[in-house]
Amino acid sequence: MSDDPLQVRMRPLASSDFDRVLELERELFGPGAWTYGMLADELAGLGRWYVVAEPDGIDALRYGFGARPVIGYAGLWFDGDVAQVMTLGTAREYQGRGVGRALLQALVDRSRQLRATSLLLEVATDNEHALALYASFGFERLGIRKRYYQPEDKDAYTMRMDLRASSTGGHGDAA
Repeated sequence: MSDDPLQVRMRPLASSDFDRVLELERELFGPGAWTYGMLADELAGLGRWYVVAEPDGIDALRYGFGARPVIGYAGLWFDGDVAQVMTLGTAREYQGRGVGRALLQALVDRSRQLRATSLLLEVATDNEHALALYASFGFERLGIRKRYYQPEDKDAYTMRMDLRASSTGGHGDAA
């Protein structure tokens, strides 16, 4: 697979996407991944907004006419002041091709539309690729949550992006 940026389109996550999203959750996050019920509850939750990424343009033609493969997904929670990234995942075979960047940009854009003052997230301390992506968007590390990711007992950085500081998204090379 090429490392060229992949053209993607975003659309709202639908219940018909659950099987694929859960497959990606297990692939990316292992035994602590969400279940079908957890995902359904999350999607139905107040202040939640979820999207999926699919190939677009010429890249979509590579998958056959009418195919709508989900290659990434992301979710946001907004409480009326602060937004929080609930999840962001890209199929391993498409990582490094801009899909994660496009998903994160969609979450930042939505947070700004909602007039959130900041965007928060947690990311495993050993996930250098994700840390580089978030830093390129202007997220700052606030601290470490010990043994946050279960059952692996992994530590996670808490990170924050001030949405009042700038109206443009990050433009770094990561993702």
